[in-house]
Amino acid sequence: MSDAKQVTTKKENLPSAGLFEADAQMGFENVKTDSLAPPILKLLQNGSAEAQKRNEKYVEGAEPGMFLNTVTKVLYDGNKGIQVVPCYYRLEYQEWADYGTGSGRPEMIYPDTSDILDKTTKGSDGKDRLQSGNYILTVGQHFVIILGDKGSETAMISMSSSQGKVSRKWNSMMKSISLDGKNGPYTPPSFSHVYKLSSVLNTGKGNQWYGYNVSKVGMLEDANMYERAKKFYSGMANKG
Repeated sequence: MSDAKQVTTKKENLPSAGLFEADAQMGFENVKTDSLAPPILKLLQNGSAEAQKRNEKYVEGAEPGMFLNTVTKVLYDGNKGIQVVPCYYRLEYQEWADYGTGSGRPEMIYPDTSDILDKTTKGSDGKDRLQSGNYILTVGQHFVIILGDKGSETAMISMSSSQGKVSRKWNSMMKSISLDGKNGPYTPPSFSHVYKLSSVLNTGKGNQWYGYNVSKVGMLEDANMYERAKKFYSGMANKG
């Protein structure tokens, strides 16, 4: 049998997309939200392990200033930027130990209703310090759908410290949109519009780091994508 005939036969035996759709979610009955690694869209810095070629965590082709989905390992050009649909927002307070002294992840996470900041004092480094010496980061988390050239994927974007201003500006940008309805002006859902996210090089106090830049693209015109974004929103909102 020729190679060409073998290829043709294999393609003919492929299951159809209709079969996949008919059997959607099968096999995931026992996979709960807590069993999933959150897909994080990470903005790579000069010190990011994923952007260092000799580091064991290096991702092929990664460079500082790029965006990386930490689960799928898909890279996006930060200079070119990406288009995203913001579906859900959550503010939380994360308790961290200084580098090299803790677990390398938040020691505790507090909801936005917590009074944890009332229990802190400003350290000499400007961080909100607890009596234990740990510090509190105020983190704005934006859950988005990334509209890529080869398909879309969901991700979480965390903005804290100097990027907190960008997060607040983005929220204000979304909330300022007003449309005319049958009962007068109204604020549409966050997932009604598309935004461009790119990276910019920031400087300050002798340091350099990459930050986010957000701009509005326009109204989301794909009805199927709108329904997907609405479903993503509902899942996150119900999770709380």
